[in-house]
Amino acid sequence: MNFKFKKYWRKTGLSPKWGNKLIEIIYEKKPHHFLEIGVFCGVTSRNICEFLNLIHNGNFTYTGIDLFGNESDDNNEKKPVYIKHQKFSNPLKHLYYNLIINENLNSLESVKKFLINFDDQVTLYKGNSNKVLKNLNIEKIDFAFIDGGHSYETTLNDIEIVHQNMKGKKGTIVCDDYQDASYITDVKKAIDYYVKKENLSLRIIDGKFAVIEF
Repeated sequence: MNFKFKKYWRKTGLSPKWGNKLIEIIYEKKPHHFLEIGVFCGVTSRNICEFLNLIHNGNFTYTGIDLFGNESDDNNEKKPVYIKHQKFSNPLKHLYYNLIINENLNSLESVKKFLINFDDQVTLYKGNSNKVLKNLNIEKIDFAFIDGGHSYETTLNDIEIVHQNMKGKKGTIVCDDYQDASYITDVKKAIDYYVKKENLSLRIIDGKFAVIEF
């Protein structure tokens, strides 16, 4: 597999190390219909689309859900470190994005532009996954990467709706931040509860990725 996760010139929630681990899981499963909850600035999305395009010769779909700059209306939501005032450690990035083109990398418009090469395969939805997922037809989804809201309620909602739509076929759900570095423990609690309730297979990768297989 000659593919390496690229950071591009944007903020990303996954380091190359973890991006490559996700790509390895995707290569193992070779899904055709991918769902990502928590798109952020689109770096993981772009890598996923590039890789699925490579292994399936364009025969894939990608669905992404994110708040895209909106604040969550859930007061119980645990908020991981996010873009705040779009600060960059690299002064050239600050100069380019904030002063020259004045572009919010987490906006729907910016991510759409970033994924323009896959316009026919990509569909993006703006909103809280607690509400958005209930109204989407995701029956074709066979792989989901969940890295959205980190509260117990949101994590459980996302896993439950995705799993119920995957029932009856081989599917994989990968959840990020199983053991979160900032000690947000609700993600782990929700995953452990649902996996036990539904008697699902769970493997943990280095304490970070929770891989649910069925």
